[in-house]
Amino acid sequence: MLPPGTAQVKAEFLLPVNPPAAPDDDAAEGSGSVRRDTRSGDPQDDARSTGPTRVKLTKAQKKAQSGSNKGRRFGKVHDELDLCFKVAAGSMCDFEDKCQNNHDIPAYLAVKPPDLRFPQPGDVHDMPLPGAMDVDSAAPPPLTICPVFEATGECRFGFRCRYLGGHVRYDESGTPELVKDDDKIARVALTAVEANRISSHAQKLLRTKKYPFPIAAAFQKELEGSDGTKAVPTATSIVIAEPDQMDDEPEPAAPPPVQPSTDADPILEQRTTDALVAQRTADALPAPDAPDARTRFAEKKRLDWAGKTYLAPLTTVGNLPFRRLCVSYGADITCGEMGLAPSFLAGSKEEWSLVRRHPSERTFGVQIAGSKIPALVAAAEVLAQECAGGVDFVDLNCGCPIDLVFKTGSGAALLDNVNRLGKIVRGMSRALGEIPVTVKLRTGVKDGKNTAHKLMPRLGPEFGAGAITLHGRTRQQRYTKLADWAYIKECVDAVRAREADEDLPRIPIFGGGDCFSSHDYHACVDASGVDGVMVARGALIKPWIFTEIKERREWDISARERLEGIQRYAEYGLTHFGTDTAGLNATRRYLCEALSFQYRYVPIGLLETLPARINDRAPAFRGRDELETLLASGDSRDWVRIAEMFLGPAPEAWSFTPKHRSNSYESQG
Repeated sequence: MLPPGTAQVKAEFLLPVNPPAAPDDDAAEGSGSVRRDTRSGDPQDDARSTGPTRVKLTKAQKKAQSGSNKGRRFGKVHDELDLCFKVAAGSMCDFEDKCQNNHDIPAYLAVKPPDLRFPQPGDVHDMPLPGAMDVDSAAPPPLTICPVFEATGECRFGFRCRYLGGHVRYDESGTPELVKDDDKIARVALTAVEANRISSHAQKLLRTKKYPFPIAAAFQKELEGSDGTKAVPTATSIVIAEPDQMDDEPEPAAPPPVQPSTDADPILEQRTTDALVAQRTADALPAPDAPDARTRFAEKKRLDWAGKTYLAPLTTVGNLPFRRLCVSYGADITCGEMGLAPSFLAGSKEEWSLVRRHPSERTFGVQIAGSKIPALVAAAEVLAQECAGGVDFVDLNCGCPIDLVFKTGSGAALLDNVNRLGKIVRGMSRALGEIPVTVKLRTGVKDGKNTAHKLMPRLGPEFGAGAITLHGRTRQQRYTKLADWAYIKECVDAVRAREADEDLPRIPIFGGGDCFSSHDYHACVDASGVDGVMVARGALIKPWIFTEIKERREWDISARERLEGIQRYAEYGLTHFGTDTAGLNATRRYLCEALSFQYRYVPIGLLETLPARINDRAPAFRGRDELETLLASGDSRDWVRIAEMFLGPAPEAWSFTPKHRSNSYESQG
């Protein structure tokens, strides 16, 4: 008899071994500490241990270990001889005399590793498993196909591409020449090109603190008082600190979408810049004959999300390739990984990569976190300017429970500061224009002290939120208890009651927590009255959950069908991260991250009772075939081997460490 909380696997599939350790989703939230592993022998592990064996850390140790997953290292793997990107793409390098990279294509190709082969969709059903991949030496080498070239008609990595044979030809003298498919390039211009790429000029303005923020500045002046003087803080008031770029009048800056030429007329450029700032300042302030010329709440773009499926924003694993995979399974709404407002304003390349959107993402949002009113409003303003037309909503994170975020006053900490939260939402709403602001929150901060039922009715009519998502747990609960869907219903009823009493426009409300099947999804919607369920952990473990929800069935997906999904993820990863050595191994890393969740799936055909429950932990079991057994392996070395089926052998210098030793993930609330 299996103990409570264990998945009820049929007896014929059970293995007579000790049960594997259950992944700890609370540990994966990112407290900065790692549970003691007495088998490691690493004194650093002992220093980070928790519980009765906790050791007091020195100040230096605390600083070195602050943050999550400090032990994970994913250094970039480069070619033995790096080739200049410009030359690799078939262009001339503008800085050939100063460029530190190689420009000799024949020399690069002489030492470059052999081409890899990416399998085609039909090949996955006949692919041998890792360990049984002996190739007949007499057989002709398979045709090399580049996923990026096949998708777009050209490969931006040129000679650096590890699938070079798919887009190169040689002339009579043996000189290599890159190939382009002009017809395909024209056809896929609107269907395969990622959106929301910030210009290098705008990044420079942000980094040098010269980007104009007239709307944020005007809103800040309103908060300080109509006479423009600083408000005197009291013991209970909120001190609003402005970022550096708001201390003085914004310096003139060229329009971000336009890249200035090197021979531009500085006087003409200055006049263009002044006109830009003047126009945006006029947009920020009401006209003399209009008390309030801004976009009102009732005039905001309305979000019609009823009946749509929503993939939650997920740190690390919720990247663009994973979102594309979920879209292919039926996800309607997607949201980028959580970004920090100060990092957006600093022009961080890493932070701005989080807003990239694939054309297949039909409804796409950006999630932002922070605690300072000026920073969040300014970040919303720059998102509206730089991603106009590429963002359907901006989500304010008021639910992230991790200590690193909470202690700065961000995430779930905003739930205890409703005054500040209201100012943030109002300011972001004004800065975003027609783009709606949505809010993601938890039921409260402390266990047993739910507060969302008081806050949620105010978010729309008073603060201007266009949609609300409520995770059915407090910040303190993390994942120690099941989500409270009865309380979610109470909150939904409170919002709908105010909308009815005051004849307010209806805003979408999504719930979240423990959704792992089509049955869970529709039962939660029917019982609570939400417009839908935001799916997080369920999508990580089984991305095909969106197909189940759309078709109202429990899909007993086969191992080969699951492998097809893994292949699509690899293809999307190469298209996004790149087909050169660095991009290939970035794809390898994130594919292994995805497999570190998917292994937790127990096939429906192996279960005694349905539906499966997300918190049930599987005993050791074998699958119905060899591949199904491999996909259920909790050994990270097996995840690397699965990735090698699509990405070739991992470099000797490359290794994969699961996120926290629990193989869990860092949710955003």
